[in-house]
Amino acid sequence: MNTHTVRLTSLAHGGGCGCKLAPSVLQQLLADQPATAIYKQLLVGTETSDDAAVWQVDDNTCVIATTDFFMPMVDDPYDFGRIAATNAISDVYAMGGKPIMALAILGMPVDKIPVEMVREILKGGAAVCGIAGIPVAGGHSIDCPEPVYGLAVIGTCHPSQVRRNADARPGDALILTKAIGVGVYSAAVKKGLLTDAGYAEMIATTTLLNRIGADLAKSGDVHAMTTDDVVFARTPDALTDALADFAARDIERAALQAHVEGIVVKFYGVADGRFFRCYTPGAEIPVALPTLWDAASAGAAALGLDVFGGDLVVGADGRPVIVDLNDWPSFARCRDEAADAIAGYVVDRVAAASWPRTSGQPTEGQYG
Repeated sequence: MNTHTVRLTSLAHGGGCGCKLAPSVLQQLLADQPATAIYKQLLVGTETSDDAAVWQVDDNTCVIATTDFFMPMVDDPYDFGRIAATNAISDVYAMGGKPIMALAILGMPVDKIPVEMVREILKGGAAVCGIAGIPVAGGHSIDCPEPVYGLAVIGTCHPSQVRRNADARPGDALILTKAIGVGVYSAAVKKGLLTDAGYAEMIATTTLLNRIGADLAKSGDVHAMTTDDVVFARTPDALTDALADFAARDIERAALQAHVEGIVVKFYGVADGRFFRCYTPGAEIPVALPTLWDAASAGAAALGLDVFGGDLVVGADGRPVIVDLNDWPSFARCRDEAADAIAGYVVDRVAAASWPRTSGQPTEGQYG
């Protein structure tokens, strides 16, 4: 925990989510607001007290939008930026999506805080955005009596992966992705009572992105969530932060590769080639299906995956490079076809009484 000339927490009457208006007060403020139900494409609005709004663009795409900002719960400006950014980005994961872009929200008493400290706040937020693989594409700032920082975050998901608070059912198991009670640590910080070990534990949990939400949303058994392991690191510092984030989630190994510019191709497949589908948003697939199959199936074979999916990037030289590879993906755009193929694959392997991996070209592959 670093020492700074100005204690950020001394400039704010509250900190973190403790700054939020009480639900009863907020309900009164929103009582006379226009209803949002008239917009049929607005899948999630204000009615269910969710973490973000969701707008359906077409049959395959939803846009998720959220804003989250608060006053400092810690005195270290870099850590404050990291905590605020993590909190905002995780709202997108909580809805079942993946973030694509952020805008900064900044309010500072410029006559009370040194410029260097404000820069550290922004650096902390940008570092977390780097771990999430998204840019801080702009923002808005004002001069205000108390320090405020956060993000507006935009994300996307498939309509089938949207998760609302109201979708929870009786008998559902509740999964906590983080320990509760961090507010006690925050209060101790403000009173100068938190030990270095306690502070380290608090920062570890408050700067851990809730990325598992996007993966849980792929399961039909997950009905509701509240607040991808592929990271684009723009700088050595961002890479260090990303590896530290992996380590905090008990991920012991990471594959590093140079960033590849090109057309992103999403793929889904089954190991013996009986099923293989490829899709690109808004562009034609620039190479032949067998070339994509060779790259995807080789990656799956290396990891021992029988049912797989992910993303390839096809560069200017026409060579496909795997940038994401998962077992048992969502098959969001081809679930019915995939289900039949996967079932047949399992039946055939059981019938053969052995499970050798076969190879070859896909027999039913096609472009989407």
